[in-house]
Amino acid sequence: MTQTLPDGVLLAFYGDDFTGSTDAMEVTAKAGLRTVLFTRRPEPEELDRFSDYQVIGVAGTARAHGPDWMDQNLPETFAALASLKPKVVQYKVCSTFDSSPESGSIGKAAELGAKAVSPGWLPAIVGAPQLGRWQVFGNLFATAAGVQYRIDRHPTMSRHPVTPMKEADLRQHIARQTSLPVMGIDLGDMMRGQTAERIAEAKAQGAITFIDVAEEASQIEAGRMVWENSEQTVFSPASSGLQYALVAHWRATGMISAEPPRFDTHTAVERLLVVSGSCSPVTADQIARAEDAGFASIRLDVCRVARPDQAEAEVARVLQEVDAAFKTHRGVLVFAAKTVDDPAYEALSRLAKEEGIPLSQAQDAIGKALGTLSLEAVPRFGLSRLVVAGGDTSGRVLEALPVTALELKHPLSPGAPICRCHVDDPVFEGLEVVLKGGQLGSPDLFLRALDPAA
Repeated sequence: MTQTLPDGVLLAFYGDDFTGSTDAMEVTAKAGLRTVLFTRRPEPEELDRFSDYQVIGVAGTARAHGPDWMDQNLPETFAALASLKPKVVQYKVCSTFDSSPESGSIGKAAELGAKAVSPGWLPAIVGAPQLGRWQVFGNLFATAAGVQYRIDRHPTMSRHPVTPMKEADLRQHIARQTSLPVMGIDLGDMMRGQTAERIAEAKAQGAITFIDVAEEASQIEAGRMVWENSEQTVFSPASSGLQYALVAHWRATGMISAEPPRFDTHTAVERLLVVSGSCSPVTADQIARAEDAGFASIRLDVCRVARPDQAEAEVARVLQEVDAAFKTHRGVLVFAAKTVDDPAYEALSRLAKEEGIPLSQAQDAIGKALGTLSLEAVPRFGLSRLVVAGGDTSGRVLEALPVTALELKHPLSPGAPICRCHVDDPVFEGLEVVLKGGQLGSPDLFLRALDPAA
């Protein structure tokens, strides 16, 4: 007999950055599940508008904060998600799992989630072959420019400006961030048929349990393990690998259709603004492709926006350049730096040291400036679509805009869909946004966001 999904909320998640949150939203929405992503913790009346939705997400900025911020902000959010009585509550993290005890601690978030939700167990799924991510015997691998790397040797993530990955074994990596027990269920356990025993051990210990995903079969099995052991709400510190695994299991058992729903192809827009705070080589390639295709490119002076007495003037300067550029270009791109080797990054690091401020604070000023710029640019230039590159930057931009919630409108590139905005200001009615993580998106992403025929 075909199995069926239960009524009510199946999965509720908090995303530790905005681009990862839209990535997670895209997976379940493209599988035909009604999914909404709030840009902040929703009020009860806002939840009532989406009472028939099966997946509820809240996009956040925890990845950019330390443990004290998490103590003050995450427990209430986790409790609110648990009150929806989902089968699974997720702390959604980046698929590269970059974090540290001081910044974006996944271990700290797991501790807070375990207290707020009182879960049956804490499975963690990070592998997502659809995104070029694989976990094998606890070790994470990721693609860069078509080449697979162990995450601690990845050309970008091993040099991340805030949380460089120096350990590929995720069990070892998270153990430095938490006092919770940590264990894994690996491909060997699956092949030997020992997953039930390992799950029982994990539940008894209250352990964060990393589950290997290397290909379709192990992805389906990972999803099965989580779903069939969710009689008591599961709390999962996981990437969108969790969504991919659950969807794979639901499809394999006939709970959802194997044929995803059809989405209309997006239409071209008259004007497109791209704002980027990303330092990823993937984004740098996308910027270069857009420049070659005729996008106007404007550099934000990162040192000026990091100085409070100069930030407003710098935003005004860039807006003037955007105004002039739109007179002759359909696509305009504003960027802070292209890679960590960009002279702007070195200059910002030097400024932070000279003025005795944390580099993270100086970097945060970039996101705030791009948020201010976007808030002004959308109505000023009559923009109907906006692209934001960079996880922390996306959070700052969406915080600046009067956007309450997002829904998938058009697939564009895996992990970076075009989203419909639910807004509380009629001036922004009809706005679409693309939130693109540093490591995600095809080289022509910005071009196709402007025009699907590009």
